[in-house]
Amino acid sequence: MGKDVIIACDFASAEETLSFLDKFEGKKPFVKIGMELYYAEGPSIVKEIKKRGHKIFLDLKLHDIPNTVKKGMAVLSKLDVDMTNLHASGTKAMMEAALEGLTRPDGTRPMLIAVTQLTSTSQERMEADLLIKEPIDKVVMHYASCARDAGLDGVVCSPLEAGKVHDVCGKNFVTVTPGVRFADGDKGDQVRVMTPEQAKKIGSDYIVVGRPITAAPDPVAAYERCISEFVG
Repeated sequence: MGKDVIIACDFASAEETLSFLDKFEGKKPFVKIGMELYYAEGPSIVKEIKKRGHKIFLDLKLHDIPNTVKKGMAVLSKLDVDMTNLHASGTKAMMEAALEGLTRPDGTRPMLIAVTQLTSTSQERMEADLLIKEPIDKVVMHYASCARDAGLDGVVCSPLEAGKVHDVCGKNFVTVTPGVRFADGDKGDQVRVMTPEQAKKIGSDYIVVGRPITAAPDPVAAYERCISEFVG
């Protein structure tokens, strides 16, 4: 499996997003469409970006009762995205239902990955707010194992945890890691972070990079730096 950099297109409108992508003349970076953009523009923005030839990670993090998630995933399967996700904390039953809903009649489906713990979650926040007293590393590995057992392709996790996820779940179990920042950049609101080069060494399969690229003076140069450091 080849490594890749996914650009988080966390913009508020289609106009802003397409204007940003226009800068990448001749390049077709893998892009993430998250809640802000999808809620603002709906399925049309997914179709437009797909038509332009980009791979798409639709990052909506579904989390509901199994039947509701199954029906939601069945709708998303028609958008021809390459990857989508849900929260592992929704239980194995929910993840299995999601996989069933996402699988098209011909047997094909987008890659399905599960969010373990968000990169903004620290041990202290997890204990105080979620009443989960186990070490965060143990929680992440347990969630990853549940996702693997449910038949999912991988997880979203901190790059700090990617290597261990592979140890626990196998090298072909995909790790998609946000919380990546350049060594000379701002961490923003992420807590568990790593540079692209470090993420490569530790075993991340995909890194998701937002502001270090989208807010850079030269986004294309920042993207190319990410590719250079992570993919090589």
